[in-house]
Amino acid sequence: MRVRVVQIWGFLMAVLGWIFIACTMAMEGWKISAIGGMAGSSIVKVAWYWSSLWRSCFTDSTAVSNCYDFPVLWSVEGNIQIVRGLLMSALSLGMLGFVLSLLGMECTFIGGKDPSKYKKIYTGGWCHIISGLLAASGYAVYAQHVSVEYFSSEFDGLKYDLGTPLFLGWVGSAFHMAGGFFHLWSVCTPLCGGEDTVINIQPLPDPEQNKSTTALSTVSDITSKTKVSSISELSSQSERSDASSRSERTSNSRRAAKSERSSKSGRPARSVGSGSRSGSRSALGSESGQSSRSSLSTLSESRSSGSSRTVSSLSGSSRSETAPFLKNSYI
Repeated sequence: MRVRVVQIWGFLMAVLGWIFIACTMAMEGWKISAIGGMAGSSIVKVAWYWSSLWRSCFTDSTAVSNCYDFPVLWSVEGNIQIVRGLLMSALSLGMLGFVLSLLGMECTFIGGKDPSKYKKIYTGGWCHIISGLLAASGYAVYAQHVSVEYFSSEFDGLKYDLGTPLFLGWVGSAFHMAGGFFHLWSVCTPLCGGEDTVINIQPLPDPEQNKSTTALSTVSDITSKTKVSSISELSSQSERSDASSRSERTSNSRRAAKSERSSKSGRPARSVGSGSRSGSRSALGSESGQSSRSSLSTLSESRSSGSSRTVSSLSGSSRSETAPFLKNSYI
C-alpha cells in the first residue's frame, strides 16, 4: 500500500511538471522591458516590449500591440534555437516516462509481472529526471542570455527583465524531477538492495498414488512368483514321468530277454507264465504311465487355471500372458 501511494504521488507530480513546461512554451513575455518617464512625482509607462520563443511584440499606452513573428528556424538567434530544442526534448522524454510509469505502477494491471514492472517504472523515473534537467537547462540558457545583456555596461540596446514563464518553467522542472525520484524510491528496495528469501516447499506425496503403485508392484510380484512356481513344478513332474517311463522300459526289456532264454532252455510253462506275468506287468506299467500322464495334465491344467484366475483378479493385463505361456512350457 505504501509503495502504491508513493508511485501515485510521483506520477501526479510528474504530470503537473510536464504541464507547466508545456504551458511555458506557448506563453508570452519570456523577457519584458518597459519605457516611461517622470510625470511629476510619478513614473508613467508609455510603452512595453516583450518577447517569447516565437515572436517579439510592442504595446503602446493605448493598448495597441504590434508583433513580429520570428522567420525561418535558421534565421532565429542561436540561444532561442537551443532553448527550443531542449524544451522539446524534455517534453518528448517526459511523455515516454509517462508510458513506462503507467506500465510499471502496481495499481495498474498491465505491463507483466512484478520484476518486469519494477524495471519499467525504474526506467520511467529516470526519464522524468532527465526531462526535468533538460527543461531546467533550457530556461537557464535563456535567463543567462538576458542577464548578460542586462548587466553588461557595454550593451547599448534595450535591456530586458526575466519574465513569468521562466519561473513557472523552473517550478515545473522541479516537480518533474521530484516525480521521477519518487518512482525510483518506490522500486529501490526490490531492485537495488532487498533480496527476497525463497523457500522451496516440496509437495506431500499422494496416498492414492502410493496405493496404486504398491498394488501394481504386488500384482507383478505375484504373477512372477506364480509363473516361476508353475514352471518349476511342471519341469520336475515331467522329469519324474520321463524317469519312470525309462525305468519301466528297461524292466520290460529285461523280462523279455529272460523269457526268451527260458524258452530256449525248454521251460515252456514257466515261460508262458513269465510271459503272462511280464505282459501283465507291462500292461500295468503302461496303464500306470497313462494314469500318471493324465494326472499330470489335470494337475497342470488346474494349476494353470488357478494361477490365471489369481492373476486376472489382480490385474487384467496379466490374463492374456499367463495361459499361453503355461501351455507352451508344458508342450
